[in-house]
Amino acid sequence: MARFARWTVLGAAAALLVAGCGGSSDGGEDGRRSTADARPSAGSSAATGATAPLPASLTGQKLDWGRCKDTSDSPAPGSEWRCATLKVPLDWSKPDGDTIGLALVRAEAGGSAGGRIGSLLFNFGGPGGSGVSTLPAYGSTFSSLREHYDLVSWDPRGVGASEGVRCRGDEQIEAAESVDSTPDTAAEEQAYFKDAVDFGKGCQKAAGALMSHVSTTDTARDMDLMRQVLGDSEMHYFGISYGTELGGVYAHLFPKNVGRLILDAVVDPSADSVDHAKNQAQGFQLALDNYLKSTGQDPEQGSAAIADLLERIDAEPLPTSSGRELTQTLAVTGIVLPLYSQESWPSLTSALESAEQGDGSELLTLADAYNERDSSGHYGTTTHAQRVISCLDDKQRPTPEETKKLLPEFEKISPVFGTFLGWDTAGWCHDWPVAGQFDTPEVSAAGAAPILLVGNTGDPATPYEGARKMADELGEGVGVLLTWKGEGHGAYGSGSDCVDSAVDDYLLDGTVPKDGTVCS
Repeated sequence: MARFARWTVLGAAAALLVAGCGGSSDGGEDGRRSTADARPSAGSSAATGATAPLPASLTGQKLDWGRCKDTSDSPAPGSEWRCATLKVPLDWSKPDGDTIGLALVRAEAGGSAGGRIGSLLFNFGGPGGSGVSTLPAYGSTFSSLREHYDLVSWDPRGVGASEGVRCRGDEQIEAAESVDSTPDTAAEEQAYFKDAVDFGKGCQKAAGALMSHVSTTDTARDMDLMRQVLGDSEMHYFGISYGTELGGVYAHLFPKNVGRLILDAVVDPSADSVDHAKNQAQGFQLALDNYLKSTGQDPEQGSAAIADLLERIDAEPLPTSSGRELTQTLAVTGIVLPLYSQESWPSLTSALESAEQGDGSELLTLADAYNERDSSGHYGTTTHAQRVISCLDDKQRPTPEETKKLLPEFEKISPVFGTFLGWDTAGWCHDWPVAGQFDTPEVSAAGAAPILLVGNTGDPATPYEGARKMADELGEGVGVLLTWKGEGHGAYGSGSDCVDSAVDDYLLDGTVPKDGTVCS
């Protein structure tokens, strides 16, 4: 079982598979104001959202930046990148209690010292994506920003090198691929929910006390401590996909600390877990329709053909060159990945043609990329962290009976993805060991500086409508919407000079575009 990630790096992964498969200025020098020398005093975050004054042992810590090391999933980045560990409270209601370490990565600003604005923090989404691995890999995308910012990212709590949670081993993960995520019989349904329970127990065993302290709110508080320790009086932030939800929660908790926040590929903050699944069904179906149109097919007929293919794979999985079988769940996952990036649509064409001829190898390759499975059979843990974080965030727990009543609506939204996402609403957090915290995240941020939201009308994972809803919930004069009429997940760095220029002007000069600006 794998919920479709709100993670923009999947788009980059999809693009890489193409070859394998087939306003005003706010002062300062040059209009750029440095915030580097204003270190808040110990306990200063108490008045802006923290649950208790912070001890000097946290706010006064000095980060020991050194050469980054190889990880199990990626090699060390180049020498311009430095890594450090930040201490944060395990439990933010007890800031004097136990601490955990968060892994950080940084490339210092490359321009003149007088032109440095401060630190720019990045979260690439998921939840569960590793910033320590991702930012160096795609740092060239942000080279213009590095002239005036230190580029900084981190592995949020429960992710990667920050007490990363692994809920089951590689053999267990591969065995679970045979579990039917759209059960048709009582036996398949029993196996589906048993797998969900077993996964939750594995997470609880691996995470221990951390299991109750990996929420988006916890990470937002970590961010504000990070801001203080880095020496910035304001938070400058680039959040993508789930990172937009994190940015909205941060702005709600610390509105007076908001500097320049970019939210790209915006999550709908008004959607609960069921509505989010409906949004994703709609978004991926829209992307699939656009893909089918690009190949000269009628979207309705093309979707029906793909749905029929998936039904046949459900009844009889396809053989692959690896010796593994392509199940229906893996096939759906393989179809999803290339929809994150228009550049990877040709790989979807090739994979579907091969599957129709009885060979599931190409769809399995795409699914393995999504599931972070390498050639040796080792799997990454992004989906593990994603589930641990989202099931602590989301209070909603639809029962199997409630989900069955929703299935016709999901199938109407998307004949290809609807059933998969409908069942997911019940299975994802089924009998989870810890209770969820909220129905929807609180992102109202009255008094915050303008926050720039970038919505893409062709976004499959975070449909465009969520951007306007986020702007509305941030509050009047806070949320500023920039629209791109494009395809794929996310907008910045995707080929639109209009989007890239507007974002750069906002981050580098403080120029806020007019709300409602459209880039075609």
